[in-house]
Formats: sequence, structure tokens, C-alpha cells
Amino acid sequence: MAINVARRKFIATLGGTAFAWPLAVRAEQTAMPVVGFLSSRSPDESKHLVAAFRTGLQTGGGYVEGQNVAIEYRWAEGQYGRLPEMAADLVRRGVAVIVAAGGEPSALAAKAATSAIPIIFSVGGDPVKSDLVATISHPGGNATGVSLLTEAPEGKRLGLLKELAPSATVFGVLIDPNYPGHEAQVRDVQEAARAIDRQVQFANAGNDRELEAAFATLVEQGATALLVTAAPFFDTRRVRIVALAAQFRVPAIYQFRDYVVVGGLMSYGISITDGYRQVGIYTGQVLKGAKPVDLPVYQSIKFELAINLKTANALGVKISDNLLSIADEVIE
Repeated sequence: MAINVARRKFIATLGGTAFAWPLAVRAEQTAMPVVGFLSSRSPDESKHLVAAFRTGLQTGGGYVEGQNVAIEYRWAEGQYGRLPEMAADLVRRGVAVIVAAGGEPSALAAKAATSAIPIIFSVGGDPVKSDLVATISHPGGNATGVSLLTEAPEGKRLGLLKELAPSATVFGVLIDPNYPGHEAQVRDVQEAARAIDRQVQFANAGNDRELEAAFATLVEQGATALLVTAAPFFDTRRVRIVALAAQFRVPAIYQFRDYVVVGGLMSYGISITDGYRQVGIYTGQVLKGAKPVDLPVYQSIKFELAINLKTANALGVKISDNLLSIADEVIE
């Protein structure tokens, strides 16, 4: 009798093990892949960008957050120094892909953290010069993504600023000294200023405390119009920057229409939502098995000029008929 009881316990244990093993295997096989979303920006002001990314993720691979893919978000909120540890944390967690959003700071941190996990980036400058990829058409390594070309039009923005404020002889230029591309931005702006015969005064603002001081300094130096150069830190503080431009009554031009939506006067640059959608498409393709080395860097070509007439009226700025005719969007 004791032998039969022991035998029945053994069979029950064996049966339970046999039943549990397939369940464990099936759970592992159906586990959702995890995407690490590393951004130098902030969650609240990036909601529309995350939405565009999710749209691309579904387009590129049929992935829907919470259904068949999980996303781990990390936000540096304009403090680039936080990015390396955030990237390292995502690597330790073993994410399937790292999305490095919000410019070069995120992309460089991700690239330094791993040479194995695929990286899909969005950057404003030249990813070849930043050593993120070997070439645009053949990235090489584990990274590819989207070049938003946010830095390239700085000279074009200065020309538009001249048309916006034709009587201004001194242009103020707001620079983020912590942004990796700031030296190239300074050179491009100086060259453009010589071409249009205008003086430029630069002011650095790499943190919140320096923002208001920079505006005051530029006004003291005689600047009567302002170029806010491309930088993720400025994007995270766009509401504050637009408010300061209104406070000091300085007509300004920015890189994204996002600034115009919150009251900025004028912007010229690429469609950032289109760029983030493409980042999502590439991420979906990589999750499906594509390799970054086989995905050429996507270069945004959809540029848009936006003008806020309400802000122009508040500042007493007359928008030329030419600017109104070429604007892609006029907010009244």
C-alpha cells in the first residue's frame, strides 16, 4: 500500500512537471519584445512625437504598445548628462531595440552603451560626422535611423529672419553650449550673417537659469530680432522661450512649428512628426528581423514654414506678403 501511494505521488509530480514545462516554453515564446525609448526631451511636450512613433511602429511591423510590444521610456528632460546611465540601464534590462530620440545626445549615449543591441536614432545633424554610422546608404554597425536635418537650415532661418524684421541690423542668436552640434551652428550662422550683411550676437543658455539672462544680454547688446538654434534642451523649454520672446518683445524664428503652436512668431524646419513616424517604421522592421546595417539613414525632406499672425499683431510685426504666400501654415 505504501509503495502504491509513493508511486502515485511520483506520477502526479511527473505529470505536473510535464504540464508546467510546455506552459513555461509557451510563455517565453509569446513574451512581448521590449523597446527602450531613450529621449533627451520631456514626456509632456513629446506626446505628439510618441504618438507619431507608435503610428510608425504599427505601420512598420504591426506592433501596438501593450498588445504585442512593450516600451520602456527614459526621459532626460533636457539634461544630457543623465543619458549615459539611462542608456546603460536599458542595456542591462536586455531590451530588443533602443530608440534614441531627441537628437545626438541620446544617440551618442546609446551608441556608447552597446554595440550589440540595434539602435534606431533621430538626430538633427550629420550622423556620419557624429560617428554614428559609416555612411548614409550603408550605416554599418548596429545603428541607423533618421536625420531630421534640424541644424542644416540655420542659415536659411537667418535669411527668413531678415525678411521678418528687415529693419533689424543686429540679430541675437540663442545657442545651447551643451549640444554637440553647437560649434557648427555658430559657424553656419556667422557665414549666413556675412552673406546678408547683418551683425549677430550669440548668447549661451544651457540650463534654466541662463535662459532669461541670455535674453536680457542680447537685448542689451542691441539685438532686435532672434534666432533660436536647434537644440533638444530648447525644445523642452519652448513654452518658456516663447514667453521670454514676448516679454522682451523680440520677433523670433524657431526650428519646429511646435513653437508657433504655443505662441512663437515663426518657424522653419522639417516635419518632426514625420521623422518620428519613420523612426517607428524602422523600429517595427527591426523587431521583425531587419538589421540596422541594411536600413539606410532616412533623411527628412518635408520642410514647413509656419507663422503665428496673432503673435505678429501683439508684437507689432508686419508679415510680408511674400512670407504669407510661401507659408505652409498661418495661425490666426
